[in-house]
Amino acid sequence: MHPAELLRRAGLEAHPLEPLHGGDMGQIWRAGPYVVKTHPQPPRGLFQAEAQGLSALARSGARTPRVYWAGPEGLVLAYLPPGPPDWPALARMLAELHRQAAPTYGWPGPVFLGRFELPGGTLDDWQGFWLEKRIRPLLEATWAQLGPLGPRVEAALEAPLPREGPVLIHGDLWQGNVLHTREGPALIDPSAWWGERGVDLAMMHLFGGFPPEFWEHYQALYPIPPAVEAALPRYQLYYLLLHLCFFGRSYLPAIARTLAEG
Repeated sequence: MHPAELLRRAGLEAHPLEPLHGGDMGQIWRAGPYVVKTHPQPPRGLFQAEAQGLSALARSGARTPRVYWAGPEGLVLAYLPPGPPDWPALARMLAELHRQAAPTYGWPGPVFLGRFELPGGTLDDWQGFWLEKRIRPLLEATWAQLGPLGPRVEAALEAPLPREGPVLIHGDLWQGNVLHTREGPALIDPSAWWGERGVDLAMMHLFGGFPPEFWEHYQALYPIPPAVEAALPRYQLYYLLLHLCFFGRSYLPAIARTLAEG
């Protein structure tokens, strides 16, 4: 759907449209004080799930763009003007988020990692939830591409994981989903659910990772136990399987390296 139509549906004034970077999983425009996200064929519930994730993060104290409108066809958010990076502030925000206990593991409704739909539902057992609700769907989608790596990936992911307890996680927390704004850091494009913070920490080390300044402050505020650090490569396989699913076999070497690290 054309972004101007989404602004109209949101009851907002039309503005000139400027394409924005970051549309691997959709199409994004700036329209004056707004950001409009659409997709030619969005999975059912994709944009509503993103809006719910942004609202959940905001209620937990994280800065997120205001949601003006969400529907099956797209999403209208506030545009946040860019500003300088503030890594200590981001560390404080994420440490606070990761310290807030959640009721259980999972999420009431479906969760999307990119466009990949993961099942909703909750479970008190982290190992069981992780395998059945997060890993099995991705393994089924990528098994043919994994080839000989498949059994090794499956064995690594079935190994016991440490538990700190459920918290609200962003779920897709790489640098591209952090906005540095005039008011401080903000989080966008969540795949929010209740899980172990190790899932977020794993993604925060992938694809270039966050800088040492961030980790110095985060570790001081909320130290990461050695057992959780050791489990991060296995959590990274979750994200690498998604990239294998969407972008193909070029991610097999990264999966092999991660298996060796774990």
